[in-house]
Amino acid sequence: MLPVHPLPHPIGATRQPGGTVPFPASGPDEAPSAPPGPTLAQVAARAGVSSATASRVLNRSAPVSAEIAARVECAARELSYVRRRAPAATARDTGAIAVVAFADVLRFHADPFPVRLLAGAQRVVPDRELVVLTAGPGPARPSLVRYLCGGHVDGVLLVGRWGDPALPGLLQAAGVPVVSLGRPPQSQRLAHVDADNLSGARAAVNLLHRAGRRRIATIAGPPDTAAGADRLAGYRRALADQGDPTRCAVAYGDFGSRSGEHAMLRLLDQYPDVDAVFAASDAMAVGALRALRRLGRRVPDDVAVVGFDDSPAAATARPGLTTVRQPVEDLGARAVELLQDPAPGRSVVLPTHLVVRQSC
Repeated sequence: MLPVHPLPHPIGATRQPGGTVPFPASGPDEAPSAPPGPTLAQVAARAGVSSATASRVLNRSAPVSAEIAARVECAARELSYVRRRAPAATARDTGAIAVVAFADVLRFHADPFPVRLLAGAQRVVPDRELVVLTAGPGPARPSLVRYLCGGHVDGVLLVGRWGDPALPGLLQAAGVPVVSLGRPPQSQRLAHVDADNLSGARAAVNLLHRAGRRRIATIAGPPDTAAGADRLAGYRRALADQGDPTRCAVAYGDFGSRSGEHAMLRLLDQYPDVDAVFAASDAMAVGALRALRRLGRRVPDDVAVVGFDDSPAAATARPGLTTVRQPVEDLGARAVELLQDPAPGRSVVLPTHLVVRQSC
């Protein structure tokens, strides 16, 4: 596990009219900055590939075909492209990227999902430090904003339910590249990387329907999260595919195991004919399995169960948990790549696929 770093006091801040601006003062003899050179996006356009593909070629972060690599390298030479690190709030290269996780500290460290994200991010930038910060819900504390905007990091990845709509704007105003891991709220035009949660959930429910299940319930995640909302939308879309959108049976959890257990008990109390359940996380699916065992319901004979994530718990569950795999390490890797060209509103959505085990 990577260390969680404390938030130091800001350094190099200068007082300007209207408040403290986290930029070092410019000396009177400072030379004017040179005009910006060609961008990664321009190299990608000339090579006829996406910016992410061009980034992978120029950073050697993932294998691509020899033909594509040659096109990208040729385009970079023709444009005289110079690879630049993501700019920080100062002109210097700090060698660090901040990963700000909006989550309870204990839950963050117990959950394998953020660890896998960090592993994927580190794979792309092995020569950089990932500064992991945890923050609670609500407006970002001034100490966090001062640190992120104070020239200590070259970019910021936002992970989890960041509830402060002002934070991305503050970072962008300070010249700090910022990317959201997960689709941001609709009010925010922010570069982000996400898995195709809606299609993954839809595929899971359609799988249950093809297996002959006719009363399919869902344990949904928090509706104020993008993943929770999209996976619930995928469940509803699948019921509409089957011609029966009115037979929704929904209980909500918080993505944790205990909430899944309680939700399963509520579903069976309200809908005793449930013969399948799609849980919006593997942890909630494992909790549902516990509830079904307590009530003497056999899995999958009486009730089939499908989760989402393909976490380590899915393979060790009894019975083995059918689930939707999302490419967690790739999400972290692509988010770091996107920091090099985080145009507002730009998105990368990675596909998911089903992993069928014994619970379905």
